[in-house]
Amino acid sequence: MKFGTKAIHAGQEPDPSTGAIMTPIYQTSTYWQKTPGDNKGFEYSRGTNPTRKALESCLAALENARHGLAFSSGMGATDAVLKLLSPGDEVVTGNDLYGGSYRIFTKVFSNYGIKFHFIDMTNADNVGQYINEKTKLVWIETPTNPTMQIVDIAAVAKITKANNVLLAVDNTFASPYLQNPMDLGADIVMHSVTKYLGGHSDVVMGALMLNDDELYKRLWFIYNACGATPGPMDSFLVLRGLKTLHLRMKAHCENGKQIANFLKNHPKVDKIYWPGFEDHPNHDIARKQMRDFGGMISITLKGADLDETYRVAGSFRVFSLAESLGGVESLINHPVSMTHGSIPKAEREKVGVTDNLLRLSVGVEDIEDLLDDLKQALG
Repeated sequence: MKFGTKAIHAGQEPDPSTGAIMTPIYQTSTYWQKTPGDNKGFEYSRGTNPTRKALESCLAALENARHGLAFSSGMGATDAVLKLLSPGDEVVTGNDLYGGSYRIFTKVFSNYGIKFHFIDMTNADNVGQYINEKTKLVWIETPTNPTMQIVDIAAVAKITKANNVLLAVDNTFASPYLQNPMDLGADIVMHSVTKYLGGHSDVVMGALMLNDDELYKRLWFIYNACGATPGPMDSFLVLRGLKTLHLRMKAHCENGKQIANFLKNHPKVDKIYWPGFEDHPNHDIARKQMRDFGGMISITLKGADLDETYRVAGSFRVFSLAESLGGVESLINHPVSMTHGSIPKAEREKVGVTDNLLRLSVGVEDIEDLLDDLKQALG
């Protein structure tokens, strides 16, 4: 199946009891058993649920993976991967990272004796310099949040495989429509399903996709034992959202390109971060591993202090000032005070996450309305 067909049909069959085309919402916590252990494949909904199972199969298909696991949040999915580790293990990760990932790494798992190296991953060779016998995981984002750094997934995968180290890729910003890390050598792909996969800002969910059967068994044990699994209603909503993923992503990309080009030469904009520009660092890698460049854009405001940045952020009429991204509606975000507030000022400023930086999640509204809103807000 091609991508759009998979988004609509993968993992979903007409309901055997009624013929319903849409996967039912199996709103049940438990399941009848004929005799102890003799069941229809379902025992208790923390472990598995028919609606969630259909979603997991669809998510796996979109990432060209064999296995999918849905979690109650992206952080729940991240937490499960880190629980594969033991005290004394080391992780190599990026220096431009979603604030929630940085927080769970430094404030939770570092307390259990796991060491994290936050490095510049725009040159894949840097990764190899930090790998030693204690390294068990390399965790990357690409494009990164919020400065859109591009990491060469295939090059990093070559290094991790040579050193028998797991490679996990947070593919949230790209979505499987634009990029498939499994095809480039990743062992695990993580998504905040809340974002592009759900697509309508009405669900909080995460997911892991992978191919290795033994690794899947280990992660399924954590998934079931620790219980960060989503309910059937949320699973149904994401299944419905996925059916238009390919259509939405085309619109996000089209609008994103026009807005990026508008902002690039705007007198109030100092720096702009969007991987579609030829002068964006590692643009050639983005062009190679992505199918398009998406609707995520970050800018810094020329000469703006924190108060002026707040004023601009609060001046939008179509863009909504809010956390999150990837919904059909356009959002404006101030990372320093919102999504990246947990990262120390000195650390975030090293990679350009400054007080005057704003992150745009370009939605699928009429482009003229979005451009008019930017014009009036920026002045």
